[in-house]
Amino acid sequence: MLFFSRNLRKQLPAFYTYTQKCTYVDVYMKWKKDSYFDSIESIHKSIQLKPLIALKNCISMAPDGCVPIWAVSKRDKELGVPVKVARFLRQYPSVFEEYTGPEYNLPWFRLTREAVEIDREECEIYRDCKGDLLGRLKKLVLMSGEKRLPVKIIQGLQWYLGLPDEFLKDPERNLDGSFQVVEMEDGLKGLAVESEIRVLSVMQKNGMKRGGYGGGPMEAMPFPFFPPKGLRMKQKISDWLYEFQKLPYVSPYEDYLGLSTDSDVSEKRVVGVLHELLSLFVEHSAERKKLLCLRKYLGLPQKVHKAFERHPHMFYLSLRNKTCTAILKEAYCDKSFTEAHPLSTVRKKYINLMMQSEVILKRRRMNNRPVDSQNERPKLDLDYVEEDRTEIV
Repeated sequence: MLFFSRNLRKQLPAFYTYTQKCTYVDVYMKWKKDSYFDSIESIHKSIQLKPLIALKNCISMAPDGCVPIWAVSKRDKELGVPVKVARFLRQYPSVFEEYTGPEYNLPWFRLTREAVEIDREECEIYRDCKGDLLGRLKKLVLMSGEKRLPVKIIQGLQWYLGLPDEFLKDPERNLDGSFQVVEMEDGLKGLAVESEIRVLSVMQKNGMKRGGYGGGPMEAMPFPFFPPKGLRMKQKISDWLYEFQKLPYVSPYEDYLGLSTDSDVSEKRVVGVLHELLSLFVEHSAERKKLLCLRKYLGLPQKVHKAFERHPHMFYLSLRNKTCTAILKEAYCDKSFTEAHPLSTVRKKYINLMMQSEVILKRRRMNNRPVDSQNERPKLDLDYVEEDRTEIV
């Protein structure tokens, strides 16, 4: 049940009066493996791609486009490289070319011709699509209750948002006038956004496009469902889901302070926030644990991870790479989902180039394999006939 003081109840619109009639239903849906979402390489190769891009940036920004191994060997933690830097560079010969340097015969690394071409394309996107990237950052900040977020929190999501490094290293120089650098609690530096224009979520835009939703405040709007194959629900859960779809949609950019955390409408807002958040990201997915830092600022409950488990028709939780990755199903199942990130194509090109390294390394191992003449298998002679062969009757 919801509890409001008399003064607050008078100030709340009819929407919140409706909210008081809703009760929270404890729903548990069994997780089902989906090979389709587990096989999306652009999502699951992202863990290896992130340190690869970090090293690529170090090399491309070097004066001559090349670096000695000693210049990056001690920066593994800074760049997020999970192994020794030299070993990581040699794992991807399709991206990094190794050669002997001019002094002391030390190994140096530079980008391959294909990597240089993709890097050039990436820089063009950062330049041409700066407005789109700024808009995604602005939406993330506007989803917070106070319309401000610590820079440290944004840096934790920088890879998912597809932001270039200079955006956050020097925000006053690289961001537009709608952003302000502010001081927050605990001495943290934050980004604030002031906007009088109403911001529509991806759900609202798609709802208007599909029809049946007018964009009014607190208007009911069903979520797009993509149920797992073979999903069977109990009647109690099916009834709850039917009523859940008829509840008002609370935009992530609207005030939520009057909502009770124990109501179904509050849960629908939480699901809407997660939907909008993933829609801003490059691959419309993220490690679930990486989103927990936003609970305090986006008004999410302590057990926000339960929302992914209770709504498998909207989110898929992949357990590949020894982590839990939340994937927005709509981005991969509905062609009318229009919020494509400008960097998505380039990252797929990087992953395709990265995967070519497996072929190169395999070919090298085959060429360097020692040959033992005693144990070497003779080539088969198709014309050879065994003379002493006895016929079995």
